[in-house]
Amino acid sequence: MIRSSAFANKSYAILGLARSGMATLEALHASGARILAWDTREDLREAAKDKAIIADPLEADLSDYDAVIVSPGVPLNTHPIRDKAADDGVPIIGDIELFAHARRSLPPHRVVGITGTNGKSTTTALLHHIIQSSAIPTHMGGNIGLPILSQNPLPAGGIYVLELSSYQIDLTQSLDCDISILLNISPDHLDRYDSFHAYAAAKARLFDMMSADHMAIISGSDEKSQLIIAHLREEGRIKKIADLSAAAATGQENWPSLQGPHNLQNAIVAASAAHSLGLSEQQIRAALASFRGLPHRMERIAKANGVLFVNDSKATNPASSGPALGAYPKIHWIVGGLPKSDDLKECEPYYKNIVHAYTIGDAGPRFGELLSPHMPVEPCEMMLTAVQQAAANAKPGEVVLLSPACASFDQFKDFEARGDCFRCAVKSVIDNDQIGTATGGSVS
Repeated sequence: MIRSSAFANKSYAILGLARSGMATLEALHASGARILAWDTREDLREAAKDKAIIADPLEADLSDYDAVIVSPGVPLNTHPIRDKAADDGVPIIGDIELFAHARRSLPPHRVVGITGTNGKSTTTALLHHIIQSSAIPTHMGGNIGLPILSQNPLPAGGIYVLELSSYQIDLTQSLDCDISILLNISPDHLDRYDSFHAYAAAKARLFDMMSADHMAIISGSDEKSQLIIAHLREEGRIKKIADLSAAAATGQENWPSLQGPHNLQNAIVAASAAHSLGLSEQQIRAALASFRGLPHRMERIAKANGVLFVNDSKATNPASSGPALGAYPKIHWIVGGLPKSDDLKECEPYYKNIVHAYTIGDAGPRFGELLSPHMPVEPCEMMLTAVQQAAANAKPGEVVLLSPACASFDQFKDFEARGDCFRCAVKSVIDNDQIGTATGGSVS
């Protein structure tokens, strides 16, 4: 774990003891901090009792504490901790801000921060893979992988690659990234922000924390991303700004886990960052070819009877599903869940690639109405039914793609559980030889 003299003899209150909260507790305790900790789960409070005072920060006097540390999942727009901390004059921060505080005590290193609405996880994992493949010490953390404070410090010359959600940036004030990356901005998480503008402003704060001589990379062609580029150039403080919104690259056919227009953009961004870090073109292209992707993100899980099955359960909004539909020419699309919008506009440019759609979850009826004028639609409601019918209809050379364009919480605890269900359903249809068994048009 990361221990730092920056935390010694200081006092912190931790609200939330799940993954990042427990890692924070361990790092602060090992660094000699005084800690108050709380979670609604009794087992987590029990696990923390030897390292912290167990008390609810909403009921404690926090006026002599250095900070309140909350999980990114705590909704600061509605949670009473925001007013409590303000009344007691204590800042609210997250584990990424603690990492920023610890950096001076770590061996010399560089940090790449990656944010955006879609593509963060893939780009973070890809850049980490490129660096690792080039034999440079690196850790991946933030909104992906292990909490950054739980990982051992890198040796001198190491590179930390951090995926940063808007929630994490909200809780960070001093993370000076050597390279800050914004992939794109589309409406999302609007239950946590007053407006789309406020959500975009949260993303843009990553650049506000940068030193003037560090690198900004922005790849989105969307309006908000382009406005941020224009603002950075007009402000003139950051000198190195790369607009990759119109950038192109060759060789994608050699990168099996990076198919589709969105993954081409992710690859372009990761390659640009890798070049800025001093890696060669040969190192980068070899790593692009060997990258194996992330679970639940355009994950090729099986191929049987000439039909490819792809798990893109992490596509929780239409802006993420749209480019996935551009990855293959003949798709049996499983779509639906808990909708984040009433339309599928970002998917419309790719309708020509869809052979048949299969709707599931709460969004099923509405999505059926939207899609039926453009393609055959089968209302399925449940995942197993959708996979069975898609497999039965699919022909050699076609793809069964789960890319829901929705949150998972109507039927599953998270997108991982949804993707695992898809995987099990695919195994079932393969084991029972149900691929290509339809005898007519749609299966009833």
